[in-house]
Amino acid sequence: MTARLFVTALTAALTAFGQYKIETAGPAPSELAPGIRAALQKEGAKVVGANGSVVCEVWFRTAVPSGPPNNELGISLTTIPHGTLLGAVRYPGEVTDRRGLQVKPGVYTLRLSFYVPDGNHQGIATQRDFLLMSLAAEDTSLDVTPNFADLTKMSAKVTGGNHPASLSLWKAEPSQAAGLVKEGESDWALYTKVGDVPIGVILIGTAGG
Repeated sequence: MTARLFVTALTAALTAFGQYKIETAGPAPSELAPGIRAALQKEGAKVVGANGSVVCEVWFRTAVPSGPPNNELGISLTTIPHGTLLGAVRYPGEVTDRRGLQVKPGVYTLRLSFYVPDGNHQGIATQRDFLLMSLAAEDTSLDVTPNFADLTKMSAKVTGGNHPASLSLWKAEPSQAAGLVKEGESDWALYTKVGDVPIGVILIGTAGG
């Protein structure tokens, strides 16, 4: 699946149009609940801008649970249950999503969600898979799998409004090399693995990317 998917991909204020690179991040943040932190990679990925500033750091799970195949149209991660915790992200500075909503500096969990095909999201992405961010201080259980309504409500606390904070996600081709790749005019996608599943996730971008 191609990576022309940029719903609420985040734009860093100081480095939005610069060249980016990936460096190794340290251990997952101490702000995370111990059980969640233990399930994440010992070293994450750090996105650094051209001026040397850190845009974000991300950590994904070393193993993920699987469930019965989800055969709904538009879902690429068909064997991972909705609401599964897949990782965490840390933003050292404030960022803005494509709707102009502010995401404050801090640590957030990342859970898998599939948007509802109700017509309100027409044309936003080829796939329905997303990562919804939640406040690390409030999302403390590794094993829960919130439904769409509960997860959306929890994630909306990140922006302080009605809309959740999300990152566009999809299952990548096994042949895709790991790393940070520029997609289109201004989107930057990280290709990596969560457990043994290859994924792509847009970490930086603009609404018109």
